[in-house]
Amino acid sequence: MMKFEWTVALRFLREGRMQTALIVGGTTIGVSLIIFITGMLTGLQADLARRTLGTQPHIVVRPPDEINRAQLSSRGEVIPLANAQARAQRLRSIDQWQPLLAHIAAMPGIRAAAPTVSGAALARRGEADKAITLYGIEREPYVRVTKLDEKIIAGQLLLNAGDVVIGTQLAQDLGVGLGDKIRIETARFAGDTFTVRALFDAGNREANRRNVYVNFRTGQTLLDLAGGASSLDIAIGDVFAAEKFAQLLRNQTDQKVESWIETNSQLFTAIANQNVMTLLIRSFVAVIVAVGITSVLVVSVVQKQREIGILRAMGAARSAILRVFLMQGAIIGIAGAIFGSIGGTGLMALGSRLLRSPDGSAFFTVTWTPELYLGAIAVAIVFGLLAAIVPARRAASLDPAQAIRV
Repeated sequence: MMKFEWTVALRFLREGRMQTALIVGGTTIGVSLIIFITGMLTGLQADLARRTLGTQPHIVVRPPDEINRAQLSSRGEVIPLANAQARAQRLRSIDQWQPLLAHIAAMPGIRAAAPTVSGAALARRGEADKAITLYGIEREPYVRVTKLDEKIIAGQLLLNAGDVVIGTQLAQDLGVGLGDKIRIETARFAGDTFTVRALFDAGNREANRRNVYVNFRTGQTLLDLAGGASSLDIAIGDVFAAEKFAQLLRNQTDQKVESWIETNSQLFTAIANQNVMTLLIRSFVAVIVAVGITSVLVVSVVQKQREIGILRAMGAARSAILRVFLMQGAIIGIAGAIFGSIGGTGLMALGSRLLRSPDGSAFFTVTWTPELYLGAIAVAIVFGLLAAIVPARRAASLDPAQAIRV
């Protein structure tokens, strides 16, 4: 029985070739725009997160802040602290950081975790000196967290006892290159001389100027934190789920836990608002496509009243006529989804070539995911069916005798 409906639906679409071509073209444009906007937004957000994070971990665990604690009187009453100033925060190690690190690394969804010791220091070369942030790291786990090895543009990421890795901007400020020596001093250590083994470019000028990396044990010595770790740096599979993981860790430990989302709250808010605006745009496009399909099928019902009346007089049920027009909506949606997927793919490829960042790199990275196309195809088919409901019900409700006399 369904063969009858398919035959009639395809015949009606063929007879109105111009109308069919126009509405399929409109649906194609709508699906292309949905795929292009979604793909571009996904690529932009991924690139933005990558550029923002740079060498920054997704989650950082630190010792809790030192605070002034209220005293109790002999009667157990709290003595108010009058004009109490906030305590200065000194560099401290995470208590029992080794078992905590092992627990975090074993959690589902955690890609890597690494101990780090970091603090303020001074880099000297002759008469030039620059304030820096010194990082003592264990190379293997740290590169799995931050992918620092991928940021190296000269030399090799070697971190033996006398090695140091610095950013391109700091190298320029100090006038040094590979193999040159610089002196690093801290408030707790008179300093020592290190050989520059590699230069990195994190894509962030401030990070290139301030971040300096040495061996983990060397960092402990320079910062007077023997056997300690000032932070645990964590990388997860889904960077946008960082706050969820951070909250889970806050519930499991008394340490201070910060995610990159919390640290870059304004950026994440902008991304969230961008998602909302994009959803509205895609919704408007889908509604416009549905209205176009509805309009064409309503016109088709008017034009095909006589044929519909003859079909009804020959014994076609109301439900069969209803299915004929629903199938037309589905066919238009499927055709638009197929051609739109091709068009959207072309737009993304063209956009990635034409749109460029100030440094000449691609403005966004094209992400080809099955979910992108399946979602767009599902939207086109669903809205095609929904758009066909009104004209289908109108066609099914026609009286055969009156329709034939038209």
